[in-house]
Amino acid sequence: MNAYVFPGQGAQFVGMGLDLYEKSPLAQELFETANDILGFSITDIMFEGTKEDLQQTKVTQPAIFLHSVILSKVLGDTFKPDMVAGHSLGEFSALVANGTLTFEDGLQLVFKRAMAMQKACELQPGTMAAVLGLEDATVEKVCADTSGIVVAANYNCPGQLVISGEIDAINTACETLKEAGARRALVLPVGGAFHSPLMEPAREELATAIENTTFNTPACPIYQNVSTVAITDQGEIKQNLISQLTAPVKWTQSVQQMIKDGAQLFTEVGPGKVLQGLAKKIDRSTEVASAVV
Repeated sequence: MNAYVFPGQGAQFVGMGLDLYEKSPLAQELFETANDILGFSITDIMFEGTKEDLQQTKVTQPAIFLHSVILSKVLGDTFKPDMVAGHSLGEFSALVANGTLTFEDGLQLVFKRAMAMQKACELQPGTMAAVLGLEDATVEKVCADTSGIVVAANYNCPGQLVISGEIDAINTACETLKEAGARRALVLPVGGAFHSPLMEPAREELATAIENTTFNTPACPIYQNVSTVAITDQGEIKQNLISQLTAPVKWTQSVQQMIKDGAQLFTEVGPGKVLQGLAKKIDRSTEVASAVV
């Protein structure tokens, strides 16, 4: 069975999507539609902007979404997923790819999500840190024992967990984790505490937008970050998408469940190869590939 997976924030690079734009009239049309919907030329920033321009949350999230979704559409009949999943932001790309959301609705939701998250970051400053070389349970215990808000946010693969929360609490937790034997506990250059309780204002704002958007019957199941199991019910998909902003990304568990349900090949659709690397770390026998046109 073919599993298609879609990357999240951090996979962006200057020049992303330009090859698609130059090769495909359909890609050109979709990129121009995106410029109209967003009200600014995101293609200019994607194709020839600076790294700093591309790192703004309001640009990064729609840029990665566009690269992934347009690539999946340009693949045409060769794009035949039996199941899909997306890492954080990538969940929106996955939902367009399996027909749950239209391209236009997906882009509008991603842009609203990005703006709401940016606002939440300004309201309550926070950060995230990557923890390498410890059992999940050890990291979870340190988070629970640290004063202030700090939680496990991204279960990326065994031995790689990202924590999220208030700046002081993250710094304290990092020191404790190093003492507990972490190979690394490194604060990340991110704009805020994603997938933590500090994103509550963004969750509330996005909930309204999601509730007011039509979700269609998906062509194949999605394995969502919050639940990690195969889902096709539109109401359930909406609720999981809303919960995702303040809940952890259970990527390890999602990939393990997809393998259990028959996934033999994981194809990454979008910029970079991060998810292919994680799939191999989760299960060495897994076949991985990049989607190419």
